[in-house]
Amino acid sequence: MTVTTSAPLAPSPHVLDEMTWQSELFASLSTPLHGMSPRAAFQEALWGRATLVDIRPQAQRMAFGCLPDAVSPRAVDRTALAWRLDPASDDRLPIAARDLRVVVVCQEGHISSRAAETLVRLGVRHATGMAGGFAAWQALGLPVAA
Repeated sequence: MTVTTSAPLAPSPHVLDEMTWQSELFASLSTPLHGMSPRAAFQEALWGRATLVDIRPQAQRMAFGCLPDAVSPRAVDRTALAWRLDPASDDRLPIAARDLRVVVVCQEGHISSRAAETLVRLGVRHATGMAGGFAAWQALGLPVAA
């Protein structure tokens, strides 16, 4: 069955206003899906209020650079992240805890948000990805180790 109309289908201005408001609200939430900005992650790590976990493969860290030692980063392979930071795992890192504030870092920010979601599901309540990943960190001129 084909449906035809004489006018294009478009939301009313009222619906667009509501969609804009909802989008702004959604974007303002600090959740693993949205991530922490690189500047905020840098400051939180410097102040000891967050642990940066770089999940990029070693080859990628070698090619693009590493987070500086000043922020005490942890390099954990993405495939091992869940059991290394799961507070209930027998193979967890000593830092693994439900209240650990973790900022997961990948190259562009996509994989880290999914990894943070996994950590939240495991009970690490304060896990998030870093928006834009290491590429955004570099673009902002934040310190990089060779």
